[in-house]
Amino acid sequence: MNEIEAYVEGVRQALTGLSAEVREEMLEDLPEHLAEVLAEGPGTLVERLGTPEAYASELRATAGLVGDFPDPPEPRFPELAELRDNALAMLRDVDVRVGPVIGYEKASDFLRLLRPAWWVLRGYLAAMAIAFLLGANRGSMGLLPRIGDNDLVALVLLTGSVIVSIVLGRRSADLTRMPRYALRAGTAFLIIFAFAGFESADGDARNVPYNDANYDAGTSGGNPYSNVNDVYVYDGQGHLVTGARLFDQEGNPIQLGNNYCTDEATGESSRSVNLGYPYCPANAPFTNTNSRDASAPASVAPSSVAPSASSPSVAPSPSR
Repeated sequence: MNEIEAYVEGVRQALTGLSAEVREEMLEDLPEHLAEVLAEGPGTLVERLGTPEAYASELRATAGLVGDFPDPPEPRFPELAELRDNALAMLRDVDVRVGPVIGYEKASDFLRLLRPAWWVLRGYLAAMAIAFLLGANRGSMGLLPRIGDNDLVALVLLTGSVIVSIVLGRRSADLTRMPRYALRAGTAFLIIFAFAGFESADGDARNVPYNDANYDAGTSGGNPYSNVNDVYVYDGQGHLVTGARLFDQEGNPIQLGNNYCTDEATGESSRSVNLGYPYCPANAPFTNTNSRDASAPASVAPSSVAPSASSPSVAPSPSR
Protein backbone atom coordinates (compact mmCIF):
# COMPACT_ATOMS: atom_id res chain seq x y z
CA MET A 1 0.00 0.00 0.00
CA ASN A 2 1.52 3.32 -1.09
CA GLU A 3 1.24 6.65 0.69
CA ILE A 4 -1.87 7.82 -1.19
CA GLU A 5 -3.73 4.56 -0.63
CA ALA A 6 -2.81 4.55 3.06
CA TYR A 7 -4.00 8.15 3.47
CA VAL A 8 -7.31 7.50 1.68
CA GLU A 9 -7.91 4.44 3.83
CA GLY A 10 -7.21 6.49 6.97
CA VAL A 11 -9.73 9.12 5.89
CA ARG A 12 -12.28 6.41 5.10
CA GLN A 13 -11.88 4.92 8.57
CA ALA A 14 -12.28 8.38 10.13
CA LEU A 15 -15.55 8.94 8.23
CA THR A 16 -17.34 6.13 10.00
CA GLY A 17 -20.91 7.05 10.85
CA LEU A 18 -21.70 8.29 7.36
CA SER A 19 -23.55 6.12 4.93
CA ALA A 20 -21.37 4.09 2.59
CA GLU A 21 -22.83 5.94 -0.41
CA VAL A 22 -22.02 9.40 0.99
CA ARG A 23 -18.58 8.28 2.16
CA GLU A 24 -17.58 6.84 -1.22
CA GLU A 25 -18.89 9.91 -2.98
CA MET A 26 -16.75 12.14 -0.77
CA LEU A 27 -13.69 9.98 -1.42
CA GLU A 28 -14.24 9.50 -5.14
CA ASP A 29 -11.75 12.14 -6.34
CA LEU A 30 -9.51 12.15 -3.26
CA PRO A 31 -6.67 10.00 -4.75
CA GLU A 32 -6.27 12.39 -7.69
CA HIS A 33 -6.27 15.38 -5.36
CA LEU A 34 -3.64 13.78 -3.12
CA ALA A 35 -1.45 13.03 -6.15
CA GLU A 36 -1.61 16.70 -7.15
CA VAL A 37 -0.66 17.75 -3.61
CA LEU A 38 2.40 15.47 -3.66
CA ALA A 39 3.45 16.80 -7.06
CA GLU A 40 3.31 20.42 -5.89
CA GLY A 41 6.24 20.17 -3.50
CA PRO A 42 8.23 18.08 -1.00
CA GLY A 43 6.82 16.62 2.18
CA THR A 44 4.45 13.80 3.01
CA LEU A 45 0.69 14.06 2.89
CA VAL A 46 0.58 14.14 6.67
CA GLU A 47 3.04 17.04 6.70
CA ARG A 48 1.09 19.01 4.11
CA LEU A 49 -2.55 18.13 4.91
CA GLY A 50 -2.42 16.93 8.49
CA THR A 51 -3.46 13.50 9.75
CA PRO A 52 -6.22 11.55 7.95
CA GLU A 53 -8.46 12.12 10.98
CA ALA A 54 -8.02 15.91 10.80
CA TYR A 55 -8.60 15.84 7.06
CA ALA A 56 -11.78 13.76 7.57
CA SER A 57 -13.05 16.37 10.04
CA GLU A 58 -12.65 19.06 7.38
CA LEU A 59 -14.48 16.85 4.90
CA ARG A 60 -17.34 16.45 7.35
CA ALA A 61 -17.48 20.25 7.72
CA THR A 62 -17.77 20.59 3.92
CA ALA A 63 -20.14 17.65 3.43
CA GLY A 64 -22.44 19.82 1.35
CA LEU A 65 -19.57 20.54 -1.09
CA VAL A 66 -18.72 17.03 -2.21
CA GLY A 67 -15.70 17.00 -4.48
CA ASP A 68 -14.28 20.29 -3.16
CA PHE A 69 -11.33 19.18 -1.01
CA PRO A 70 -9.50 21.35 1.52
CA ASP A 71 -6.30 22.93 0.22
CA PRO A 72 -2.97 22.61 2.00
CA PRO A 73 -2.35 25.28 4.65
CA GLU A 74 -0.54 28.45 3.62
CA PRO A 75 3.25 28.27 4.17
CA ARG A 76 4.64 30.05 7.22
CA PHE A 77 7.47 31.69 5.23
CA PRO A 78 6.16 32.58 1.73
CA GLU A 79 9.57 33.78 0.46
CA LEU A 80 11.29 30.52 1.33
CA ALA A 81 8.38 28.57 -0.10
CA GLU A 82 8.73 30.50 -3.36
CA LEU A 83 12.48 29.77 -3.54
CA ARG A 84 11.77 26.11 -2.84
CA ASP A 85 9.11 25.95 -5.56
CA ASN A 86 11.44 27.64 -8.07
CA ALA A 87 14.24 25.19 -7.25
CA LEU A 88 11.87 22.23 -7.59
CA ALA A 89 10.62 23.56 -10.92
CA MET A 90 14.22 23.83 -12.15
CA LEU A 91 14.96 20.28 -11.00
CA ARG A 92 11.86 18.97 -12.76
CA ASP A 93 12.97 20.71 -15.96
CA VAL A 94 16.45 19.17 -15.68
CA ASP A 95 14.83 15.82 -14.92
CA VAL A 96 12.82 15.93 -18.15
CA ARG A 97 15.72 17.19 -20.28
CA VAL A 98 18.35 14.72 -19.05
CA GLY A 99 16.06 11.68 -19.17
CA PRO A 100 16.07 11.19 -22.97
CA VAL A 101 19.86 11.56 -23.05
CA ILE A 102 20.26 8.40 -20.94
CA GLY A 103 17.35 6.58 -22.61
CA TYR A 104 14.54 7.29 -20.13
CA GLU A 105 11.55 9.59 -20.14
CA LYS A 106 12.90 11.27 -17.01
CA ALA A 107 16.25 10.97 -15.26
CA SER A 108 14.42 10.20 -12.01
CA ASP A 109 13.10 7.01 -13.61
CA PHE A 110 16.68 5.80 -13.95
CA LEU A 111 17.62 6.93 -10.44
CA ARG A 112 14.73 4.92 -8.99
CA LEU A 113 16.29 1.81 -10.49
CA LEU A 114 19.48 2.58 -8.54
CA ARG A 115 17.77 2.79 -5.15
CA PRO A 116 18.62 -0.82 -4.16
CA ALA A 117 22.29 -0.16 -4.96
CA TRP A 118 22.17 2.98 -2.81
CA TRP A 119 20.60 1.02 0.06
CA VAL A 120 23.52 -1.44 -0.05
CA LEU A 121 26.09 1.38 -0.23
CA ARG A 122 24.38 3.19 2.64
CA GLY A 123 24.62 0.06 4.77
CA TYR A 124 28.32 -0.28 3.97
CA LEU A 125 28.98 3.36 4.89
CA ALA A 126 27.00 2.94 8.11
CA ALA A 127 29.14 -0.05 9.10
CA MET A 128 32.35 1.84 8.33
CA ALA A 129 31.13 4.85 10.32
CA ILE A 130 30.28 2.66 13.32
CA ALA A 131 33.74 1.08 13.30
CA PHE A 132 35.37 4.50 12.93
CA LEU A 133 33.38 6.12 15.74
CA LEU A 134 34.21 3.24 18.04
CA GLY A 135 37.87 4.17 17.53
CA ALA A 136 38.90 0.70 16.33
CA ASN A 137 41.88 0.70 13.94
CA ARG A 138 41.22 4.31 13.09
CA GLY A 139 44.62 4.68 11.49
CA SER A 140 44.46 1.58 9.25
CA MET A 141 40.88 0.33 9.03
CA GLY A 142 41.11 -0.86 5.44
CA LEU A 143 38.07 -1.69 3.32
CA LEU A 144 36.20 -3.63 6.02
CA PRO A 145 34.64 -2.19 9.20
CA ARG A 146 37.06 -4.05 11.45
CA ILE A 147 36.65 -3.86 15.20
CA GLY A 148 39.58 -5.28 17.11
CA ASP A 149 41.21 -6.70 13.94
CA ASN A 150 38.46 -9.34 13.78
CA ASP A 151 37.37 -10.09 10.21
CA LEU A 152 34.37 -12.15 11.36
CA VAL A 153 33.00 -9.26 13.44
CA ALA A 154 33.58 -6.96 10.46
CA LEU A 155 31.55 -9.22 8.14
CA VAL A 156 28.73 -9.56 10.68
CA LEU A 157 28.59 -5.78 11.19
CA LEU A 158 28.66 -5.18 7.45
CA THR A 159 25.92 -7.73 6.71
CA GLY A 160 23.67 -6.44 9.50
CA SER A 161 24.08 -2.81 8.43
CA VAL A 162 23.24 -3.60 4.80
CA ILE A 163 20.12 -5.57 5.81
CA VAL A 164 18.89 -2.76 8.08
CA SER A 165 19.53 -0.20 5.33
CA ILE A 166 17.52 -2.23 2.80
CA VAL A 167 14.60 -2.64 5.22
CA LEU A 168 14.59 1.11 5.96
CA GLY A 169 14.69 1.86 2.25
CA ARG A 170 11.68 -0.33 1.53
CA ARG A 171 9.67 1.11 4.41
CA SER A 172 10.75 4.76 4.23
CA ALA A 173 7.46 5.78 2.57
CA ASP A 174 5.52 4.54 5.60
CA LEU A 175 7.67 6.33 8.20
CA THR A 176 6.15 9.14 10.21
CA ARG A 177 7.55 12.65 10.26
CA MET A 178 10.26 12.40 12.93
CA PRO A 179 11.68 8.98 11.88
CA ARG A 180 11.79 10.23 8.30
CA TYR A 181 13.74 13.34 9.32
CA ALA A 182 16.09 11.18 11.40
CA LEU A 183 16.70 8.91 8.40
CA ARG A 184 17.45 11.91 6.19
CA ALA A 185 19.85 13.37 8.75
CA GLY A 186 21.65 10.04 9.08
CA THR A 187 21.92 9.76 5.31
CA ALA A 188 23.39 13.26 5.08
CA PHE A 189 25.97 12.36 7.75
CA LEU A 190 26.97 9.20 5.85
CA ILE A 191 27.42 11.17 2.62
CA ILE A 192 29.72 13.66 4.38
CA PHE A 193 31.57 10.75 6.03
CA ALA A 194 32.03 9.07 2.63
CA PHE A 195 33.49 12.24 1.06
CA ALA A 196 35.85 12.74 4.01
CA GLY A 197 37.02 9.11 3.83
CA PHE A 198 37.54 9.31 0.08
CA GLU A 199 39.55 12.51 0.44
CA SER A 200 41.72 10.93 3.15
CA ALA A 201 42.33 7.76 1.11
CA ASP A 202 43.12 9.79 -2.01
CA GLY A 203 45.58 11.94 -0.07
CA ASP A 204 47.34 8.89 1.36
CA ALA A 205 47.64 7.37 -2.12
CA ARG A 206 49.07 10.53 -3.71
CA ASN A 207 51.33 11.79 -0.94
CA VAL A 208 53.98 9.21 -0.11
CA PRO A 209 57.01 11.36 0.82
CA TYR A 210 59.43 8.49 1.58
CA ASN A 211 59.76 4.85 2.49
CA ASP A 212 60.44 4.67 6.18
CA ALA A 213 62.82 1.78 6.77
CA ASN A 214 62.52 2.32 10.53
CA TYR A 215 59.07 0.76 10.56
CA ASP A 216 59.06 -2.32 12.78
CA ALA A 217 56.45 -4.91 11.89
CA GLY A 218 56.35 -6.01 15.51
CA THR A 219 57.11 -9.65 14.72
CA SER A 220 60.01 -11.73 15.94
CA GLY A 221 61.69 -11.26 12.57
CA GLY A 222 61.11 -7.50 12.49
CA ASN A 223 62.86 -4.92 10.37
CA PRO A 224 66.66 -5.23 10.86
CA TYR A 225 66.99 -1.45 10.37
CA SER A 226 64.59 -0.48 13.15
CA ASN A 227 67.50 0.55 15.42
CA VAL A 228 69.34 2.62 12.81
CA ASN A 229 69.76 6.25 13.93
CA ASP A 230 72.14 7.50 11.24
CA VAL A 231 73.80 6.38 7.99
CA TYR A 232 77.50 6.79 7.11
CA VAL A 233 78.51 6.31 3.48
CA TYR A 234 82.14 5.65 2.48
CA ASP A 235 83.48 5.69 -1.04
CA GLY A 236 85.89 3.18 -2.56
CA GLN A 237 88.91 5.11 -1.23
CA GLY A 238 87.60 5.07 2.34
CA HIS A 239 86.48 8.69 2.43
CA LEU A 240 83.38 9.55 4.44
CA VAL A 241 80.78 10.98 2.05
CA THR A 242 78.66 13.80 3.43
CA GLY A 243 75.38 15.01 1.97
CA ALA A 244 74.58 11.54 0.59
CA ARG A 245 71.00 10.59 -0.20
CA LEU A 246 69.41 7.14 -0.61
CA PHE A 247 66.79 6.10 -3.16
CA ASP A 248 65.05 2.82 -4.00
CA GLN A 249 64.75 1.24 -7.45
CA GLU A 250 61.69 3.40 -8.22
CA GLY A 251 63.48 6.65 -7.39
CA ASN A 252 61.65 7.10 -4.08
CA PRO A 253 63.75 8.55 -1.24
CA ILE A 254 64.48 6.16 1.64
CA GLN A 255 64.30 7.57 5.16
CA LEU A 256 66.51 5.99 7.80
CA GLY A 257 67.11 7.12 11.36
CA ASN A 258 66.31 10.60 12.64
CA ASN A 259 68.00 13.94 12.08
CA TYR A 260 68.90 14.65 15.72
CA CYS A 261 72.46 14.70 17.00
CA THR A 262 73.42 14.15 20.64
CA ASP A 263 76.42 15.86 22.16
CA GLU A 264 78.26 13.11 24.05
CA ALA A 265 79.78 15.67 26.44
CA THR A 266 76.54 17.40 27.49
CA GLY A 267 73.95 14.82 26.47
CA GLU A 268 71.92 17.51 24.72
CA SER A 269 70.18 16.73 21.42
CA SER A 270 69.61 19.16 18.60
CA ARG A 271 68.28 18.91 15.06
CA SER A 272 70.92 18.39 12.40
CA VAL A 273 71.43 21.06 9.74
CA ASN A 274 72.65 18.51 7.15
CA LEU A 275 70.29 17.78 4.26
CA GLY A 276 71.73 14.34 3.59
CA TYR A 277 73.61 11.56 5.37
CA PRO A 278 75.22 11.49 7.77
CA TYR A 279 73.16 13.68 10.05
CA CYS A 280 75.92 13.66 12.64
CA PRO A 281 79.36 13.40 10.94
CA ALA A 282 81.12 13.77 14.29
CA ASN A 283 79.75 10.37 15.35
CA ALA A 284 81.29 8.46 12.41
CA PRO A 285 82.05 4.84 13.38
CA PHE A 286 85.48 4.85 11.67
CA THR A 287 88.35 7.15 12.66
CA ASN A 288 91.29 8.64 10.72
CA THR A 289 89.03 9.04 7.68
CA ASN A 290 88.95 12.11 5.49
CA SER A 291 85.44 13.35 4.74
CA ARG A 292 84.35 14.68 1.41
CA ASP A 293 81.12 16.08 0.06
CA ALA A 294 78.97 13.82 -2.11
CA SER A 295 79.14 16.40 -4.90
CA ALA A 296 82.97 16.59 -4.88
CA PRO A 297 85.10 14.40 -7.21
CA ALA A 298 86.55 11.22 -5.76
CA SER A 299 90.10 11.30 -4.47
CA VAL A 300 92.66 9.65 -6.69
CA ALA A 301 94.86 8.35 -3.93
CA PRO A 302 93.18 5.69 -1.80
CA SER A 303 93.28 6.11 1.95
CA SER A 304 93.06 3.41 4.51
CA VAL A 305 90.14 3.17 6.87
CA ALA A 306 91.07 2.41 10.43
CA PRO A 307 88.20 0.82 12.30
CA SER A 308 87.49 1.98 15.78
CA ALA A 309 88.12 -0.23 18.75
CA SER A 310 84.46 -1.21 18.92
CA SER A 311 84.20 -2.12 15.24
CA PRO A 312 85.05 -5.67 14.07
CA SER A 313 87.90 -6.12 11.58
CA VAL A 314 87.08 -7.61 8.20
CA ALA A 315 89.62 -9.99 6.65
CA PRO A 316 89.72 -10.42 2.85
CA SER A 317 88.30 -13.71 1.63
CA PRO A 318 90.80 -16.07 -0.06
CA SER A 319 90.76 -16.31 -3.80
CA ARG A 320 89.41 -19.47 -5.38
